[in-house]
Amino acid sequence: MEVAVAIFGLLFVLFVVAGVFLTVRAVQAAKRGVDRKVAQARRTVEDTTLRARQFTQPGVVGELAQLRLSLRTSMRATQEVLRTGSSDDASLDEAVRLFERLSAHGRELDDDLRRLESEPSKASIADRLPELRERLARITHSAESLRWAARDRARKFAEDDLAALSDQIDVEAGALRHWTDAPVGREHEREQTGAAGAAGAAGEPGAGSGAGGKGHARGPAEDEAPAITAQDPHTRPTYPWEKSPRREPSRWGKDGGGGIAG
Repeated sequence: MEVAVAIFGLLFVLFVVAGVFLTVRAVQAAKRGVDRKVAQARRTVEDTTLRARQFTQPGVVGELAQLRLSLRTSMRATQEVLRTGSSDDASLDEAVRLFERLSAHGRELDDDLRRLESEPSKASIADRLPELRERLARITHSAESLRWAARDRARKFAEDDLAALSDQIDVEAGALRHWTDAPVGREHEREQTGAAGAAGAAGEPGAGSGAGGKGHARGPAEDEAPAITAQDPHTRPTYPWEKSPRREPSRWGKDGGGGIAG
């Protein structure tokens, strides 16, 4: 009894631990999902604000917004291409690591541009713009190099795979045409063999003799012709318009015996 209680207690503890573990994992997954949604919503709001500021506030403020939008667009496009390609091509792992290092410089530049948006001195912003443009050009050029190299690699692999697939399809199509022609050839060969056998059988002398003492040669058609058997009168079908045959009296009496009536 004590052993059963101990087993049930152990099972209960295991179920509780498993429930707590699954609950924690579910909460963490939900938290990550919420964080992703919040980050995506924040990025959308920031992008919309920058676009509005670019068109509504000309001058250095609008140019800062344009620089931030260019940086975000280029880095986001490169990240998406590398993330998609690295799942199928392990050779892009080094490119992904280089992009992570480049992303650190991109985040630093974005922070500098965001801080300048709250700078009251327009002259100070104008003085720093050339250096910021140069940094932006170098970062976006590196991001575009990685992005287009990954795209070219994926396109080259797709072209090679398509070429190999086309060759395999051509080979398979040729094999299918070969197998469709083979039965016709065999049928023609079978017809020729049958014609030759019939011609040889027609030239052989007959084995039996007829009434005139001459031999009679039988061809393949006669050899293969089925024998005609007499039809059983008991199994012959009867029709309602036929008359029943009249029965003749027996010569030997009713009993069919061999005696002569006196």
